[in-house]
Amino acid sequence: MDAMTLHYESIIFDGHCDTLLEVLDGKRRLNERSTEGHIDLPRLREGGVTAQVFAIFIEDKYLPAKAAKQTLRLLDVLYTELAANTDSLVLATRAEDIERAKQTGKVAAVVGIEGAESLEGELGLLRIFHRLGVRLLTIAWSRRNEAADGIQEARTGGGLTNFGLKLVEECNRLGIMVDISHLAPAGVRDVLETSSKPVIASHSNAYALCPHPRNLTDQQLTALAEKGGVVGVTFVPSFIAEDRKEASLEKLLDHIDHIVRVAGIDHVGLGSDFDGFSPPPPAGLEDVTRLPGITAGLLSRGYSADEVRKILGGNFLRVFRQVAG
Repeated sequence: MDAMTLHYESIIFDGHCDTLLEVLDGKRRLNERSTEGHIDLPRLREGGVTAQVFAIFIEDKYLPAKAAKQTLRLLDVLYTELAANTDSLVLATRAEDIERAKQTGKVAAVVGIEGAESLEGELGLLRIFHRLGVRLLTIAWSRRNEAADGIQEARTGGGLTNFGLKLVEECNRLGIMVDISHLAPAGVRDVLETSSKPVIASHSNAYALCPHPRNLTDQQLTALAEKGGVVGVTFVPSFIAEDRKEASLEKLLDHIDHIVRVAGIDHVGLGSDFDGFSPPPPAGLEDVTRLPGITAGLLSRGYSADEVRKILGGNFLRVFRQVAG
């Protein structure tokens, strides 16, 4: 099977983008093809994406008292786009929604919250956000919040707080994927020990190839795999190569190769972080339309068609089904 046929036949699941902030700020609309940024609906469809996680990120200026309100604003933006683009965009709260989107040629929107700041220390807000469609929670962005220390606070050795432990358990009960990207190492350990469901790292790479604090060590990769989880390789240049100018599609494929060797073929996926990092993007990954290059690159490195399907989206879909239903 040639690369283009395989790519467009596959379910492609991207574990992270920050495009909602761009839409909220009025920089662009999802249904309009843009020359700015990395993602819009025309380019998602051209890139073959089936499921896209749209992250809700709360900027510092809304903390601490306006985090929940800003979360609702971003949810409203997504629901406005869903209503305006019923022919091309659908909300996904279960695995079958993603499979149906593939059958009908639509993009499935998965809602993720990037940082427990949105909850303002209240599990009740998590339950409300779940009713509004949230199916992924990144426990902490890089800073400290009520649930855990992010990677910028790693010096303290802090892991999950008591609230954080309850939060992981409630995510398991509700069917929300727990995400360890951005967490300090002690928090990663605590999540893996606490969660009864597979855990993901939505957008992280291999520390062994690029020693950025946001990347995962081989020990963390192994523990994540033992939990049945998935790490989404990210396109952030400084997470791919120590000199971001050297970041490229080929070096991203090196990260995939490494994670496959350490964690196994069932535990790696894609987590672009499109619209979440400053330009220039890595060579060969300029925007979402360039995703077919990943498929071609994997085939050229000897991966079978079934293995490529797992990396493109099958692994994330499996975890989504196990956790959300």
